[in-house]
Amino acid sequence: MSDLEASCLCGSASCILCACCPSSRNSTVSRLAFTFLLFLGVLVCIIMLSPGVESQLYKLPWVCEGVPSTLGVPGHVDCGSLLGHRAVYRMCFALAAFFFLFTILMIYVKTSKDPRAAIQNGFWFFKFLILLGITVGAFYIPDGSFTNVWFYFGVVGSFLFILIQLVLLIDFAHSWNQSWLCKAEERDSRCWYAGLFFFTFLFYGIAITAIVLMYIYYTHSGACYEGKVFISLNLVFCVCVSIVAVLPKVQEAQPNSGLLQASVICAYTMFVTWLALTNIPDQKCNPNLPAITNTTSVDPSNVYTTQWWDAPSIVGLVVFVLCTIFISIRSSDNKQVNSLMQTEETPPILEGQQQVTEGRAYDNEQDGVSYSYSFFHFCLFLASLYIMMTLTNWYRPDDVTRKMVSTWTAVWVKICASWAGLFLYLWTLVAPLLLPNRDFS
Repeated sequence: MSDLEASCLCGSASCILCACCPSSRNSTVSRLAFTFLLFLGVLVCIIMLSPGVESQLYKLPWVCEGVPSTLGVPGHVDCGSLLGHRAVYRMCFALAAFFFLFTILMIYVKTSKDPRAAIQNGFWFFKFLILLGITVGAFYIPDGSFTNVWFYFGVVGSFLFILIQLVLLIDFAHSWNQSWLCKAEERDSRCWYAGLFFFTFLFYGIAITAIVLMYIYYTHSGACYEGKVFISLNLVFCVCVSIVAVLPKVQEAQPNSGLLQASVICAYTMFVTWLALTNIPDQKCNPNLPAITNTTSVDPSNVYTTQWWDAPSIVGLVVFVLCTIFISIRSSDNKQVNSLMQTEETPPILEGQQQVTEGRAYDNEQDGVSYSYSFFHFCLFLASLYIMMTLTNWYRPDDVTRKMVSTWTAVWVKICASWAGLFLYLWTLVAPLLLPNRDFS
């Protein structure tokens, strides 16, 4: 093995970029590499949910129990655990265990001089082997109560990850608005103001369209009272935060506050509301539930099966990918957000340093880490639970019917998350007024 190959197996993340990429910060490359491992696990989940995988799996000799092979050797693996929600639960359990292990291992790492920083930024081949070993072990976990218990872990973790999404979205909206206002003032151009107006109108249009469609498809006269209450409440809350955002007192305390941020939050709130309505366990009020195929049974838990790749799952998957990438590369301009997300504003690349390290990742954390290693892994731990719930439509495994059923638990978790997001945004507006002695810049 050459020295270059050895460095790729045991060295820092610089080998990932090789010589084909411009110089990059070691902190960014490492986060992207861990995110790649997460996406690799998600890809495995998607494959195991894909139609046709089961028939191909049973063709493999010596694999599945009860399937005779061409050589007469019986299989030893329950192929049911390699398919459907059981495979997703086990794969995401392995991802969550892997990132939780690093969450504990990386606690209180302050600089890259800490020996544990070498583990964070290097040894990628061995970390992949560790993840692979945990994954193989996870597929041998017996069913029992595993799926039911892990479902509630997924619910709690997903709720926290939705809150992280909302924090990032609020910060992004504030930064976006501030950036375009500054450019409009510096260049004395009305194009930037027109752009702000256009996107504000666009996001409000998306929110209003979502409200109308939810009233049409998820409510009916004389029924679906829960859905009507959820939609109406979030509509009222969105109107309230939009009004607060343009109040003179708020504008005086926060000159960059405006309707762009409010429109983004309103659109996302309606998105989360829609996700909540798709989990209402009532066929009349939820067109996303699979059609009832058993007309003789009166037990409703016996007719709800998992429906893969519907619109909520696809949109949720796209939002998950964007949010996870954003977590990996972001560095906020807001000190309060950096404090909450355990990150720091990264200094610019030094000219001399870039010339020396061109084409490689360089160590930018000798004096102090630019993000909390432990908190970053905790975010990926929560992301693993969130994607598990997203790919299984937030359905709960039923031990009796051996099917996935929709529950009110998922509905309330998403609705509460939407309310929490609106409260967080409202707090960013009124906090400078309530706490005038604190710096919220």
